[in-house]
Amino acid sequence: MRQMIDSIPNLPTDFTLMMRYAMGWVDENDNPYQQTTGKRIRPLLLLLCADAAGGDWHKALPAAAAVEFLHNFSLIHDDIEDNSPTRHGRPTVWKLWGLANAINAGDALFTISFYTLHHLTQSDLPLDHILMIWDVFNQTTVELTRGQHLDMRFEHQAAISIDEYLSMIAGKSAALVAACARIGALIATNDLSTIENYAAYGLNLGIAFQIRDDILGIWGDPTVTGKSAATDILSRKKSLPVLYALQKNDTLAQIYAHDSLTDADVGEALTALEQVEARTYTEMYEQRYYEQALSAIHQANPKGEAAEWLMQLTRALFQRDR
Repeated sequence: MRQMIDSIPNLPTDFTLMMRYAMGWVDENDNPYQQTTGKRIRPLLLLLCADAAGGDWHKALPAAAAVEFLHNFSLIHDDIEDNSPTRHGRPTVWKLWGLANAINAGDALFTISFYTLHHLTQSDLPLDHILMIWDVFNQTTVELTRGQHLDMRFEHQAAISIDEYLSMIAGKSAALVAACARIGALIATNDLSTIENYAAYGLNLGIAFQIRDDILGIWGDPTVTGKSAATDILSRKKSLPVLYALQKNDTLAQIYAHDSLTDADVGEALTALEQVEARTYTEMYEQRYYEQALSAIHQANPKGEAAEWLMQLTRALFQRDR
């Protein structure tokens, strides 16, 4: 990924600084940054799926780098749209360099993701598979923006069904995970059934991943997650446990109707969530999608050491506390 950005001619250093900062490689003064700023789950998943499906993971490197660039483009723009001042404990790109520069840096990472994906043509992959991967990548970018649109719309929508919410996170959170699994399989095999099983694995894993985020956003340990358990409630985030409680408990709806929320409101909201067993309900959904992911990957029949690593990654994502 570093080589890709460095290889593009005529990019000013202060421009690439914003991109390298967003990727977590440097601080705002262009000094190497040693702290963790992301899990790199998506490119890792793509490489593991390519290997486990019988392919050469080296051939998948351009695609793995491309999805990570695409992911970080979406994060820069999401932070602007959500008015988020920090990410991973650091100021966001827009907070440091302003909205216009951040939009432009995000656009650059978006374009670089396609520039990077094009390097698949330098491998011996069949042209029809490269075109299918290109199509998956295009469809995924639309799904990302569809999901983000719904997420922003839901902030001002009074009633949101569970199905609407699941559709939103399938786009915003799970689409890119599904694409990684599908692209990895496309690089490795011609078997359409295997490819579809990998894609189903990624989609269900991505949905379970977001539902775990919903749980941690309210009940996670602040010393581990790095943010207060009250943050999601104070911002009136309509996550899965909140949506369920809003349907079951008038108290939470009354609290969310306040002009601003106090610490006392947060306490009452947590009590309302507890009264309707919102955490148990949410964990049930998480378990459902996790089991569907496991079923799909078992049907895909991954092989070798990569299969073992894939299962370890799946379990780790399900059990994570941050």
